[in-house]
Amino acid sequence: MAVRQLAAIRPYTPPEGDPGFGVYVHWPFCAAKCPYCDFNSHVRHEPVDQARFVAAFRREIAAQGARSRGQTVTSIFLGGGTPSLMEPETVAAILDTVAATWTVADGAEITLEANPSSVEATRFRGYRAAGVNRISLGVQALNDADLRRLGRLHDTAQALGAIRLAREIFPRLSFDLIYARPGQGVEAWEREIVQAIDLAADHLSLYQLTIEEGTVFHALHKAGKLVVPDGELSAELYEATQAITRAHGLPAYEISNHAVPGAESRHNLTYWRYGLYAGVGPGAHGRLPGADGRRHAVANEKHPETWLRMVEDWETGSVEDVALADHEQADELMLMGLRLTEGIDLLRWSALSGRPIDADVESDLVGHGMLERLGNHRIRATPAGMLVLDAVVADLA
Repeated sequence: MAVRQLAAIRPYTPPEGDPGFGVYVHWPFCAAKCPYCDFNSHVRHEPVDQARFVAAFRREIAAQGARSRGQTVTSIFLGGGTPSLMEPETVAAILDTVAATWTVADGAEITLEANPSSVEATRFRGYRAAGVNRISLGVQALNDADLRRLGRLHDTAQALGAIRLAREIFPRLSFDLIYARPGQGVEAWEREIVQAIDLAADHLSLYQLTIEEGTVFHALHKAGKLVVPDGELSAELYEATQAITRAHGLPAYEISNHAVPGAESRHNLTYWRYGLYAGVGPGAHGRLPGADGRRHAVANEKHPETWLRMVEDWETGSVEDVALADHEQADELMLMGLRLTEGIDLLRWSALSGRPIDADVESDLVGHGMLERLGNHRIRATPAGMLVLDAVVADLA
């Protein structure tokens, strides 16, 4: 059955304890490179040969499917880059190939990332007809001055128009905002969050601006030409984010993601609950079973045209395919799972690590308000612990 026939308002939820199986497809092209972005995205001044890329996606999907037989796809995510630069026919071909390769669950969540500058009604309706049932809009700010500072190609009017259009066409909508922007204060951010909640359907992703090495913002920051909120102000912005979203019925279920209960991103939950997933396209990562019976970390060549030639020659653009030791899996489970407000199952972690959690370390973190127990076999980071999560994970792992 084609994926386009499987679009439902609410995503399929796997049975208790099953994180699901996701398929991530990376479209690496953007109209422009944002100054804060360190994602694998590339600008091309000539039209991309979408038919050639579709053929390569099909070959790599088939190769990934051969090593993950028996999996049921519970979510598909078309990310980037800017997937809304794809023609609807390209999206349809990719989704139909996924459906021909694996069993796709009825009600599978199918998300496409879109930028407001590349939104048009006919394209959105084409994505919906192809099977997309959830759109994720890269809005990033709700005022023109900050949009310009962030290097975005759209203005506020375009963003609001894209949100309205998405709500008309797709059963589910999420959009992203960035906070801790240069010159941003708590009161201004609080007003922006309330405005965003009024616009959102059931999900918001609210990311703190980070200065990533290799970006334009990194060079400006290093030169003293870009000043961002300090640690204390950033913490206040984070705490305001949590309080306002919780009060308005979209509590955090992960550090940066907020949803009406039941409307969480199924695909991202598969990552954070440490499920298996296929990564297709330039620079995509996956966690797949290997012939040795172990979980493998798989990573693809980042450069789009190099990846394309590799797949055409060898059916895969993989440059890394490494079996993970049990303790490495335990570390990954800890790192991903403690991002969630539901925390992690210690029985699963202990089964992988081969040891119980260090009681003294746990007691110390609990005593300092960084960690808490949920029943006998589950722990989670507290709001204070979320602010220093890397340190909490390092202590535990």
